Amino acid sequence: RLVLDGFTVKTTFSGEEGVEAASKEDFDVAVVDLQMPGIDGIEVQKRLKDLQPFLPCIVLTGHGSVENALESGKYNAFKFLSKPVDMDTLIDTIKAAYDHRLEQEGRSDVPVDDPSQKKEKGTLSKLYDKFRGIYGVER
Repeated sequence: RLVLDGFTVKTTFSGEEGVEAASKEDFDVAVVDLQMPGIDGIEVQKRLKDLQPFLPCIVLTGHGSVENALESGKYNAFKFLSKPVDMDTLIDTIKAAYDHRLEQEGRSDVPVDDPSQKKEKGTLSKLYDKFRGIYGVER
């Protein structure tokens, strides 16, 4: 569905793959599952922040807790969403995170609803494991 809504999506299937992708390519927003194969979502956020300091992370979890939310907040977590997440909520959150990133970088003049501008500025990083089918994105 994210692709159908005009997003460019990069899918990885473990935390390590996501970090490796971010070391080779700049992304606009990362959607990170808290529990995934290999390193967990909090460790992914730590490493992403080192690689791309302005990269906002949206954290998805089926195991939400105040402790996890606070830990995620230390590492650039833009928002903490519990699964199953409503797709409209996820899309709105991605757009808000993108706007926030543009403001942080001083590029708030780029309209977020213009897909051609989003593609020129980077891609959306989608990090998750078992939920790839829900989002209609294949490797």
